[in-house]
Order: sequence, then structure tokens, then C-alpha cells
Amino acid sequence: MPELAGIHHVKMPVTDLDRSRDWYGRVLGFKVTYEFQDADGVVRGVAGEVPGLGDSMVCLRVNSQAAQGCQGFDPVSFAVPDRADIEAWAAHLDTLGIPHSPVIEASIGWLLVFNDPDGLDLHLYSWAAHGVDHGDVAGYGRPVA
Repeated sequence: MPELAGIHHVKMPVTDLDRSRDWYGRVLGFKVTYEFQDADGVVRGVAGEVPGLGDSMVCLRVNSQAAQGCQGFDPVSFAVPDRADIEAWAAHLDTLGIPHSPVIEASIGWLLVFNDPDGLDLHLYSWAAHGVDHGDVAGYGRPVA
């Protein structure tokens, strides 16, 4: 099998490009490096950098139907090192007035959940494991032998 070389980009469907570009900038430090103009000359998509994602980009693309269909869904979990980082993100979101979950003891590590302007669930998940086995709890993951 040929080898993959990471994740090139994650594309988020949005209803209002300007609102989402501003929100992702304030919350995640998103900086636009590309814009995508449709045949009618209107920019309906942008891509750019988010600190901590290395070469992987985040893209925002106007697609109202997809954005509505993804409300409450979590297509991506952004990684942070440990629980202290999850707590720092919770404080950052509090400063911005963005509602979020409490720090959650998830399947493997620590988790924080919040929504973008279109109701897409964004997850921050720690690489550090908490060491608690939740395999018998509905909805939680368990190792596969």
C-alpha cells in the first residue's frame, strides 16, 4: 500500500464566510493564505494556517446545506498535549464568551467541545491519556485486539 503523508486540509462547511473567517481567526488564530473565487467572481472559500497544525490547513467553504446537515457533528478533533492545555483552552473560550463543555474525561484523554458559528462541534482532545478505562460506557471507545 502506498504511504500517506499526513493531512493536507480539513474543510468546514459554513453559511457566512466573513463571519466564520473572523470567528476562526479569533478563536483558533486562523490566518487566510488562499481564497477561492467561483466562476461568478465571488469568493466563497478560504484556506489558511492555524497555529499548531504544521503544514495542515483549515478551509472554510460556503455550503449552507452541508453546514446545516453537520450541525451537532464533530468531523475533526484538534490535538493538544494534556489536560492543562484543555483547561487553558477552556479559559481562552471563556475570555471570548464562547460556550463550551466542561473538561470531559473522554475515551482516552481529556476533551473540550464547543461550536463554530454554524453549530459544527469542534473538539480539542489531549494526546495525554488519563488511564481510566471507559470501555463499558455506552458511546465510549474501547481497544480492539
